[in-house]
Amino acid sequence: MTDREIKSLPMVALRGMTVMPEMVTHFDVSRERSIEAIEEAMQEEGQKIFLTAQRDIEVEEPTAEDLYQVGTIAAIRQVIKLPRNLLRVLISGEERAVIQNVEFETPYMRALVSPLPDSGEEALEAAADQVSQEAMVRGLREIYAEYAARLPKYPKDMLKQVQEYTDLTKVVNWVAANVPLEQRDLQELLEETDLMKRYQLLAFKLVNEMQIMNIKEEIQTKVRERVDQNQREYILREQLKLIREELGEENTISDAEEFQAAADRLQAPDEVKEKLQKEINRFKSTLNSPAENGVIRTYIETMLEMPWDKAAEDHRDIAYAKQVLEEDHYGLEQVKERVLEFLAVRALTRKGESPILCLVGPPGTGKTSIARSLARALKKPYVRISLGGVRDEAEIRGHRKTYVGAMPGRIAAGIRSAGVKNPLMLLDEIDKVSNDYKGDTFSALLEVLDSEQNYRFRDHYLEVPLDLSEVLFVTTANTLQTIPRPLLDRMEVIEVSSYTENEKLHIAMEHLIPKQIGRHGLKEDQLTISRGAVWKIARNYTKEAGVRQLEREIGNICRKAAREILEEKKKKVRVTEGNLHKYLGKEKYTYQKANLTDEVGIVRGLAWTSVGGDTLQIEVNVMPGKGELILTGQLGDVMKESARTGISYIRSVGSTYGIEEDFFEEHDLHIHIPEGAVPKDGPSAGITMATAMLSAVTGRKVRADVAMTGEITLRGRVLPIGGLKEKLLAAGSAGMKTVLVPKENEKDVEELSPEITKGLEIIPVSRMEQVLEEAFVKE
Repeated sequence: MTDREIKSLPMVALRGMTVMPEMVTHFDVSRERSIEAIEEAMQEEGQKIFLTAQRDIEVEEPTAEDLYQVGTIAAIRQVIKLPRNLLRVLISGEERAVIQNVEFETPYMRALVSPLPDSGEEALEAAADQVSQEAMVRGLREIYAEYAARLPKYPKDMLKQVQEYTDLTKVVNWVAANVPLEQRDLQELLEETDLMKRYQLLAFKLVNEMQIMNIKEEIQTKVRERVDQNQREYILREQLKLIREELGEENTISDAEEFQAAADRLQAPDEVKEKLQKEINRFKSTLNSPAENGVIRTYIETMLEMPWDKAAEDHRDIAYAKQVLEEDHYGLEQVKERVLEFLAVRALTRKGESPILCLVGPPGTGKTSIARSLARALKKPYVRISLGGVRDEAEIRGHRKTYVGAMPGRIAAGIRSAGVKNPLMLLDEIDKVSNDYKGDTFSALLEVLDSEQNYRFRDHYLEVPLDLSEVLFVTTANTLQTIPRPLLDRMEVIEVSSYTENEKLHIAMEHLIPKQIGRHGLKEDQLTISRGAVWKIARNYTKEAGVRQLEREIGNICRKAAREILEEKKKKVRVTEGNLHKYLGKEKYTYQKANLTDEVGIVRGLAWTSVGGDTLQIEVNVMPGKGELILTGQLGDVMKESARTGISYIRSVGSTYGIEEDFFEEHDLHIHIPEGAVPKDGPSAGITMATAMLSAVTGRKVRADVAMTGEITLRGRVLPIGGLKEKLLAAGSAGMKTVLVPKENEKDVEELSPEITKGLEIIPVSRMEQVLEEAFVKE
């Protein structure tokens, strides 16, 4: 095989490096394919390898298209294995070559290459005499020597070595290989096959480099002069500082220096740092304007206190979180499950979007306190923001700092007080937000509670984006009616329903009584309240969905017990069902029990209220008249329409039940729902009123132990209703045995605990005929 024949060689792609002929250098190899190529070359005869440069150094796994076609055939002189699977390879460049074809790219790259001869070498030898070549060699040596003299750390023995070469080709290749040029310049020299052009290109680049060095020296001279000027300014500034100290103005200067030092230490995005640096420069330039200086000072202090890139460590211990949630709250299973699911996702993915939860339910059901427990379970800082009565958009977004007394919005202030960018933030009473001419507060909350937008929330005061994407938002509300739909759509709604009496008993025994005993300075062995007493307090002294009033009544007992212990020298006070009236007085609430006898025109309905469920006894009387329908008991419009729908249905099926055709023209119907001072509304009493009216008209008795709820249509269909849990609790408390519910509410019944449905026969109905069949006494 001659030198000009095509050769098959292992190939290594170099990043940011071009190897020239006559160059002796080393490089490190880390890529698997390159290591394989080196090892293959070491096993072949001559230990030759083809080295070419990548066009783009960012490409991790280059292909043939990513490489320069012209490279260098080199001999491997030494291979050293380094830690972390690195090889350090020492090579010497021999001749330039061009890629003819890449044979394969895995497990290493191998290519067919053909050496590139110098195309102008023969012409140069033919055209120029020996004297001309010698002149060119000497000229290049002088340029190289002048260039090397300008590099203080350049090895002197290199100048001696170049003097030993007399061949023009050898000198050009050697100088090109030993001059620290840019990689693109070396590649250009490598690809130039014409010796004369390569000689001229190399000489030009060396002269150009020397000109750059001259300009650099001139610049450095000017810089030194500037430094001398800065030294002079430093001395003047020190004198000025002394004058300011004499005038009592040194504090402002030291504040600026403290701000600058704090800004340098601050972990924040570049955008924040640029804004902060700009304001610090303004602060320094406004020392003579106290008003403007004070505004800028407040802004800088606020920016420095914000936790831009400071985050609390994520806590992923699900067992601990579950333990904390169970210790602090009884029930609320849906909320606990959602938080534990969030933790599980975080533990698996090490990330995951923070949920935005909305807890909806009656007052006193533990919505606010569960948020505090969530923060403790997740080991996150807890921030509570009360939105009740907030009506100004600036409360959320902040005031622009040009206004007097401007400050950040509540969201940014909450993040600042938490000290980290990923706290648990409770937005309490979000349904109580109001609007006025100053802006729409709900619309301002849209960006805050949107996980797709809040990573760049812009507070008007801060004027830079604030990342809220890692904040765990929890909102609370008593009703969803006042929350706009777009805002509601951004939150995950979890309903916190009323507590059952059994749940209230557990909460009182496990949480409320120990808490109130400790709060009133008593010891656990000084006061005991029996389970029967707690049960009676929940039933007869409170009427609520939550446990706030229950806690107040327990506190009332603790105060009276404390007085007895001090005045009567009692060692222990025991409160039972029998002596409860001594501490709390007579019973405040009584439940209207089921009637003892079956009656005509009286039916027990079920209602939902903000403090839980209740039963309504609907009474209907028939009187001679002109066909009027009289409605009393402070009924709302929807309830009145339900009564009219019911009478229309009864008239349409009157013949089935033996009602004379002119009956409704000669008689008036009077529907009354007792407790006339209490407003009542809603469609769920439709079937109850229809049953009562038909009973009064036909004279048939209705079972006293039956309660019912459901909306009625003109054709006698029974439609679903809401608040079923509270209604069934009320039915159980009133001693009802059978409850008629719409068939479409069967799925809601299945989700209820056995404690609620215990002792009740729940019958699903879809038609009014079924209701009447179950409600009327069998004759």
